[in-house]
Amino acid sequence: MKLINIFAVAALWQSAFGFNFLDMEQKRKSLQLSATVKDGDSRREFFGKAGAAAFSLSSGISLDLLTPLPANAVGGLDKVNARLKAYGLPLAPKPPSGLNPLLEVYGKGKNRFPLLVLMNHPITWVVTLPSNDVNGEDGTVQAGEYAKGDTATFFVYEEPGHVDNFASAGKELYEKAIIKSISQKGSNIYQDFKITKVVPQDPNDYGGKEYVICDFKYTLLTGAGFEVDRRGVASITSEGQAVEVLWTASTRERFKKTEATLRDIAASFRVYADGLNFSDELKNYD
Repeated sequence: MKLINIFAVAALWQSAFGFNFLDMEQKRKSLQLSATVKDGDSRREFFGKAGAAAFSLSSGISLDLLTPLPANAVGGLDKVNARLKAYGLPLAPKPPSGLNPLLEVYGKGKNRFPLLVLMNHPITWVVTLPSNDVNGEDGTVQAGEYAKGDTATFFVYEEPGHVDNFASAGKELYEKAIIKSISQKGSNIYQDFKITKVVPQDPNDYGGKEYVICDFKYTLLTGAGFEVDRRGVASITSEGQAVEVLWTASTRERFKKTEATLRDIAASFRVYADGLNFSDELKNYD
């Protein structure tokens, strides 16, 4: 049963994020993964270590080198607020204990339009930012404790364009936006998706903008044949030319522990586009 749980974690991340766990045996010499619980280790500690080691093996990154914030990311309340002030935007409030604000421009490449994304994340989570080269931008703003299946991911749903009166746009639109968000690896990796709660937010808390918080659940279908029940909270709005989503999720088993944190992350989400000058942020490879 223990081995099944370990490989279920591995299969989840292989399916959802493209990590390859099939070369674990080849890399055993560089990082040993014991399949037994050592004396003094609890069951929880064992699975935490096993999942973290599996992530390290699959991604080729040493556990010692996993840092929560990339060097080019703007984090920390003072730095984030200094940058928001420079843009003429409302300052971010002090985050709940254990969380750190992150401010990043999504869409620096020629293939996307720029958006300024603000979100909180646990200080222990690994942050991933989009990458840019001559062909444009790839990836997104994301943070997570990947070995445990806890994530917060930014997604831009371009198909509907800008949507006015977003808080009353309807559940069907919110469903489409979240489904697009969770199915970037393909429509065959999930089933039984359902929004369980929709709560329009007070525009006074969002600078006059309309945001909606949605609770949702679905089953992740992994390439190895496992089914993983997931629970999540998403914040959705429409800024600029699209609908934007910050979706957070954990496994069903962990959601009781992570729910408050996921809700704090979703509530912290802000995205800005209109009237901002991003010329100093955009990449130019001409």
